[in-house]
Amino acid sequence: MGFTKYLSHPLTCGLNIDAQETTYLRKRIIREKAFLHRLYKDWYALLTTAVPDGTGQALELGSGGGFLREYIPDLITSDILAIPGVDQVVDAHALPFGTGELRAILMTNVLHHLQEPRRFFQEAARCVHEGGVVAMLEPWHTPWSRFIYQHFHHEPFDPTVAEWEIPPAGPLSGGNDAMPWVLFSRDRQRFLKEFPQWRIGTIQPLMPFRYLLSGGVGFRRLMPGWSYPSWRWLEQRLDRWRDWLAMFAHIVLVRTNASLPPQR
Repeated sequence: MGFTKYLSHPLTCGLNIDAQETTYLRKRIIREKAFLHRLYKDWYALLTTAVPDGTGQALELGSGGGFLREYIPDLITSDILAIPGVDQVVDAHALPFGTGELRAILMTNVLHHLQEPRRFFQEAARCVHEGGVVAMLEPWHTPWSRFIYQHFHHEPFDPTVAEWEIPPAGPLSGGNDAMPWVLFSRDRQRFLKEFPQWRIGTIQPLMPFRYLLSGGVGFRRLMPGWSYPSWRWLEQRLDRWRDWLAMFAHIVLVRTNASLPPQR
């Protein structure tokens, strides 16, 4: 669409979304867009409150252009791409950590890109000790978000998929924005049956407008930074309709004392 091209952010317009350069430029975009920067600070505050006290390291998957380490100083940052300033290149399907070594795995808009969610949850259950968490912020399915994601977003959004696996594609161009809702709402009982090692502790739908108005990392902002508190106040007043309006959800899984099945 012509207007979509007009709204594209000039730093990344025309770049390959899966390229290392694009992800690195997004770090600059998040810093320079005051509205988006404040939104990330609110997201990171939610993730930080989910991290339990105690021993074990905290790992962030898909650190990319983010700044979560400012909230969790001992955080291990990682990404599927080699990004300057990120500690490790890590594939979420094969985590390079020992059994029970982690107290938390944190993600922002990562789960819906994983081709094989089952492999990730198995690996996470191996690496996160009892009482630890996987905490994430992900797209969520509501009538409002379905309209926005299906008409104005480049990533697929299909809440009708029968299986959890996602067809192979680039690390950012591939995905299904509806997958977190599929896993933890539509197929909730199936997920809990397959993964007794995980308890769904929190699902908090949120942010019907703020991310859209920020322009995200791919588009120009639609609102100035100084207006952010007013939009946050409005969303808080609309919280009773979050199941109809939310575009994202804060999701926290808690590691139970259930044992992993023996390896074949």
